[in-house]
Order: sequence, then structure tokens, then C-alpha cells
Amino acid sequence: MGLDFWKPGEYLLLDGAMGTVLQNRGMKAGEQPELLNLNHPDWIEAIHGDYIKAGSRVIYTNTFGANGKKLRRTGKSVEEIVKAGIAIARRAVDKYKNQEENKKIAVALDIGPLGELLEPMGTLAFEEAYNLFKEIVQAGAGADLIVIETMTDLYETKAALLAAKENSDLPVFVTMSFDETGRTFTGCTIPSMARTLEGLGADAIGLNCSSGPDKMAILLKELIANTRLPVIAKPNAGLPDPSDGHYDMPPEKFSDILISCLNMGVSIIGGCCGTTPEYIRELDKKLNLNLKNNINLNLKRKNGGFLCTPVTPCYLNGIRVIGERINPTGKKRFQQALLENDLDYILDIAVKQEDAGADILDINVGFPGVDEVDMLPKVIKKIQSAVNLPLQLDSSNPDALEAGLRVYNGKASVNSVNGNDEILNRVLPVVRKYGAAVVGLTLDRNGVPKTAEERIKIAEKILNAALYYGIEKEDIYIDCLTLTVSAQQEQAIETLKAVRYVHEVLGLNTVLGVSNISFGLPNRNLITRTFLVQAMQAGLTLPII
Repeated sequence: MGLDFWKPGEYLLLDGAMGTVLQNRGMKAGEQPELLNLNHPDWIEAIHGDYIKAGSRVIYTNTFGANGKKLRRTGKSVEEIVKAGIAIARRAVDKYKNQEENKKIAVALDIGPLGELLEPMGTLAFEEAYNLFKEIVQAGAGADLIVIETMTDLYETKAALLAAKENSDLPVFVTMSFDETGRTFTGCTIPSMARTLEGLGADAIGLNCSSGPDKMAILLKELIANTRLPVIAKPNAGLPDPSDGHYDMPPEKFSDILISCLNMGVSIIGGCCGTTPEYIRELDKKLNLNLKNNINLNLKRKNGGFLCTPVTPCYLNGIRVIGERINPTGKKRFQQALLENDLDYILDIAVKQEDAGADILDINVGFPGVDEVDMLPKVIKKIQSAVNLPLQLDSSNPDALEAGLRVYNGKASVNSVNGNDEILNRVLPVVRKYGAAVVGLTLDRNGVPKTAEERIKIAEKILNAALYYGIEKEDIYIDCLTLTVSAQQEQAIETLKAVRYVHEVLGLNTVLGVSNISFGLPNRNLITRTFLVQAMQAGLTLPII
């Protein structure tokens, strides 16, 4: 991954709008801008040149809509349009950059939304969206970085980011568009966007389009509080006039407001709809007026566990209940549903748990005769079509976990790994790749240890292994294991001792399958409730109930 044009921690000035300037140059209404890479390359080169002369360190290729869906009706290929766009940008850099400044001007492969809704809101499958983005990324191999911008659907954004990361070594910047309420039109929240994209490996994230810098500033504060990545701000030039489409904020006011956002922790700035090279020139001028002395680039979000769907951020800053009913163990009707592919029955269980107050749903589809690699993604998609709770993927099959994490929309948890080296080395890289959290069971090849000290030793091993693979400490949860009190009464005390140590000394969230304590006994609710209270006092944060 090359970042020779910029180092995180420094300021970076992007370019402004392409479409606005093309319209000013005479682009016809309804004309597809990307075709001008072939029909009017001189226009595109001149626009890039004007932004470079204005101070831009990154220019976006004219490829925003160059995907297979939008180009199909034109008779032009993605490869043809994208390669032409990159070649034009390269010519502009060579022609217009200031050789005396010795600053590299980066060419960014610009990728916009596909123009079609993904499932479940639309009909486009996640896998098809991934392939469409993959085609663009592979055609754009000559760029210096990839920019995914103006996204409103977190699921589509994930498909694009995975395609970029899996088919290129280039750094990837990602920006989404939010309205004044802090949500996209598909309902995605800023925390969900930030934590999901950070976990998937974006190099910088931010906001673009949608509003002017004044209204975007409020949203940027929330974004900065939810990410450790460099933050991008590329707003519109205010709001468009309904009568003629003219944007209402002049370059001086635009630059003043946007420069003030640097004090909040923003480090990458530029302009979107309505902006021109004059806006970038004003930004560059003010960036060079020794404002760096007053700018804060060291703001970092606080540590803390977090899971989410696009519309439901779930901070693990208190007790969060994990529902366990989506599990075939001892449930004949559920087993039948799996064997018969009855996803509606499984969804009904999920909805009932959401209505009952669960915060997270554990999903287990492991049963003889069921292909987990095929079934787990199906169940995840089905549940996410109607339920807004974060999911915990519960499987001993690493391939099923990867298949499930790949199609999950948001930040999930994986249940589980244990002290077995083989399992740790197979599952933890998958957890890291998809930015998930992980539950570690305090057992190994020898089974469940009898003492708290032995369980703590395994917990420490899991913690160190997860950190080695790059998983954040806040994303590591430890299950100290609840055993049946009727058979092993002393084990309840050992479990509570281990929970207290893991929570207070290791500083980790803790998980327990609480109802296991009363298995086979009368008055199960009373026994379970009593143990639950004791476990929470010891530091249990994620009871599975």
C-alpha cells in the first residue's frame, strides 16, 4: 500500500466538484460525464489542471459512475472508461504540477454508488455488487489510491471496500452522505458507518456531498468521536437554489467554515457539488496561513466495545443481553426448520427475541445434515431483512464464520474460539479481516478447567493471540463458562472468580451462558436469576439468556 503522497497526521487538500465544472463547460443535460473521457478528454484534463494549480494534492478521476450497470447502455466497457480516466489524470499531473514545490499529486480512482439498491431494500445481491466494484478496481490499477464516495447504503459500501481491499494494494478513502439528522436515506448511523468501515480496513473515512460545511460540521463531531482513522470532509457549496440549481455559499465563507473543522480533528478536506477550483484555492490559501498551530490532529475516540447493524449502534457500556433462542440444540422444530430451509420460522424467533428486549442475537445453525457454509449467510440475510439487532455468529466451522461475516451488514461478533492453537490461528485472522469482535471460551484440548486460575490462564492466552492478529482489546470478550450447578456446585464459585478477574484485571467484556447453571433442576428461573445477579456483580457484561 503506497502512501507516499501523504502521511496520516498531516493535512491533505483534495479537489472539488467535477460535474459542476463540466456543466459550466457545456456538458449537456442527461449526458453521462464518464463518456467525456473519450469524447472530450481535453475538458477533463483542463479541469484536473485547474484543481492542481489551485492547490489540490489529490485529484479524483472522472469515473464516479463508471460501473457495469450504468455503462451497459452506452456500449462502452468499464475498463475502457476507467483506463482513459486515469490516463487523463496522469497527463494533467505531469503537465500542471509545480515542479519547484516537489509535492506529489496523487491520482484517485473515483468510485461512486452503483445506482441500484442492494437487498433487502432492493434486488441487487451483495455478491453481484462486489463483482461490479471488483471490475472497476481491477481496471483502475494505475491509480495511487481508491476513493469510494457519496455512499448512502452501508451494505453497498462494504461491498465496494472489500472489492478494493481484496483486489488492490492501494490505500482506500471512504466517504458517505448523511442528512441533517445524522442518517443516510437508508437509515445508516454515523457510529455504525465509522466502526464498520474502520474494522474493514479503510485508511480514512469521512463525509461528502449532502450539505454545506456549516451543517456537516455537527456530523463531523460525531464521526470523530467514533473513529481513530483520519477524517475527511468534502461538503457541498451550501444548498442549491431550487430555481436554477446554483449553490448559495461563496468560496470565502465555504473555506472559513471548513478550515474551522480542522480544529475538531478533521485532516483531509475538499469540495463536492457546487465547488470549483476557486473554492480549492481559498482552502489552500487559508491552510498556508500558519493555522496549523491551532489545529488538533490528535483527537482519538474512547475505547469501548461496540457492535452494530447499519441502523442500530450498540455500545457495550453496560449490561447487554444476548438472546440464545436461534440454536438447534434441543429444539426439534428449529432443527426441522433448518433441514427444510424454513427461514421464515427462524426469522419469527428473531423478531420475538427483539420484541422481548434482547440487545444482541446469537445465531447458531449447526446441525447434522445442514451445510453451515450455505445456511449461515442465508439466515443472516433473512434476519437482517427485518430485525435491527446486532448478531453474534455462533459456529465451530471457520468457513461458515467467514461466509457469514462476509454478508453481514455492520459489525458482528463471533462466538467462538478457545485455547486451542489450531482454532485461534484459523479463526482470529477471519475475525480481524471483517472487523468483528470475538468471544473466547476458557477451555482447550483438555476440556473445561476446574479452577478459576486455569481458566484465567486460557483467557490470557486468547487475549494475547487476538492482540497479535491485530484485534482491538475492546473487541475481545471472554466466556468463563457456566456449568450445571446440580452436578458441580463448586464450579459456580470458580466461574464467578474467573469473571471478576477477567473484568477487573484484564479489562475485558465477559460472556456467560447463564441458563446453563440451572439445567435439569426445578425452579430454573429462580436459580438462573440468582446466579445472574451474582455474575453481574462479579463483572458479567454480556449474559446469554
